[in-house]
Amino acid sequence: MLQQVVGILFPVFALIVVGFIVGRWLKPDFKPINRINMDTFTPALVFSSLVAMPLDVNQVPLLSASIVAVLMPGLVMIPLCRLSKLRYKTWAPPHMFRNSGNLAIPLFTYTFGDSALAPAVLLFVVSACLHISVGLTLLSEGNPAKQIIKMPIFLAAMSALILNFSGIGVWQPLYEATVLLGQAAVPVMLLSLGAQMCNMRLSGLKIGVLCTLQSLFTGAIAFAVIYFFIPLPTMQLQMMVLFTMLPPAVMNYLFAERFQIEPAKVASMVLFGNFFSILTLPLLLGFALSL
Repeated sequence: MLQQVVGILFPVFALIVVGFIVGRWLKPDFKPINRINMDTFTPALVFSSLVAMPLDVNQVPLLSASIVAVLMPGLVMIPLCRLSKLRYKTWAPPHMFRNSGNLAIPLFTYTFGDSALAPAVLLFVVSACLHISVGLTLLSEGNPAKQIIKMPIFLAAMSALILNFSGIGVWQPLYEATVLLGQAAVPVMLLSLGAQMCNMRLSGLKIGVLCTLQSLFTGAIAFAVIYFFIPLPTMQLQMMVLFTMLPPAVMNYLFAERFQIEPAKVASMVLFGNFFSILTLPLLLGFALSL
């Protein structure tokens, strides 16, 4: 089991380490790279995965599980924030919107093979759509609908779903082009995550540890609800173990900075949460594979 876990996680963390080294010594500006990835590579990955994924009533349990995984931690954080006197807008989103892109997608594909790519992308799309709708509504006072319909990820997902449900075939060379473009998304995600680790500061360690512990607690409750109430195939159930207890997504910091919701604290949650995944993911992966 240990050798299997190490074999699965090594490629993921190896690319993160490479990203850290690149960020430490070359100090590149990843902002334009991340923008290209989010507006080009990732939409291509979403489109090529969803357009070819069998979508029917069999996907309803996975969709339901993904919604529970995102929203349940937000509900659990309401009493936790009141008891701990923590600001809900600061502490809840990192537990709701986790690293379902640049960590989860490669983790799922390395763990379960290519058959897990489409479900992994579906989980990512659901999380991303909830983040730019529910998440923005939670942080802002306005209506985020205009921003949602302009996002390339949303447009790619809607286009793929329309083509998929209508039965309209995609011209094969076009499909292959989107597959080729989408293959760049995951390595860039991991390199960017590694480069972000250069920004960690010890002053945020306490916040990072507390967020990690809360994240595991809220995620465990979400998984318990999924386990007992939503029937899933074994592989998807194993995926949900990891999905519900992933570290926070980097997007949480970007939104916190934009709306000035204690961005320094959210940055510590994101960076240390992803750093501590070196310790938590092997344990979670071992538990998932034992199901």
